Amino acid sequence: MFNNIPPITRNIIIINVIVYLVANFLLPNLYNTLSGFYPFSPNFKSWQIITHMFMHAPLKESGGIMHILFNMFTLFSFGPILEQMLGDKKYLILYFASGLGSFFLFNLWNFVEAQQIISGLQSLGLSASEIYPKAALDYVGSMKISATTIEGQELSSQYYALLRTPMLGASGAIFGVIAAFATLYPDAKIGIMFIPVPIKVKYLLPIIVIISIYLGVSGNGGGIAHLAHVGGALVGWLLARIWKRHLYRFN
Repeated sequence: MFNNIPPITRNIIIINVIVYLVANFLLPNLYNTLSGFYPFSPNFKSWQIITHMFMHAPLKESGGIMHILFNMFTLFSFGPILEQMLGDKKYLILYFASGLGSFFLFNLWNFVEAQQIISGLQSLGLSASEIYPKAALDYVGSMKISATTIEGQELSSQYYALLRTPMLGASGAIFGVIAAFATLYPDAKIGIMFIPVPIKVKYLLPIIVIISIYLGVSGNGGGIAHLAHVGGALVGWLLARIWKRHLYRFN
């Protein structure tokens, strides 16, 4: 059955699984190297805008294995149809452009939050040079404000967490695939957990996006990069809208 999956989808799944096994059993430092850190973090490297799509929650974390299993199952469910319909070139563009869109939107929101934190720290008397995001992580972690106010300690902890917590996973790219599927096959029905009857994807996708926006903006995401999902879905929707008009033009 696996051999019958179109080659792009099959190879993406294979690469994700191989990277996951290597990162969890052979080279755990890959999580620091390949995960997608905030662009103003000292841990950020340019290649992470791509490589974060192939990293998933560590096996040692509670429920970590479900992250990659769910993503790969979702890609297996939606990817082959789009790959066959769009062709290799468009499908690759869709996948990686959606992943880039997810990284951009997620970190745009991170930038907004970082500026709010920096403003708060500056109001406590710290100079811009002391809290500039490219300072060493160890220095940012203490920030020389541990002996000042509780507010300063909280802001310092938030800022440190923003710099050192990466985004990882193929979810953004896969949300782009789902959004493209919903755009090209709006009346297709799928069954999901907790809903007793199949629902058309043209109704399901907006609901998921609205919930993701709320969770991402409110901070109630439970460690999930919900705005990354929104960014991926937005790119996938836009590309599918364009290609739907000229579906065979660039094959």
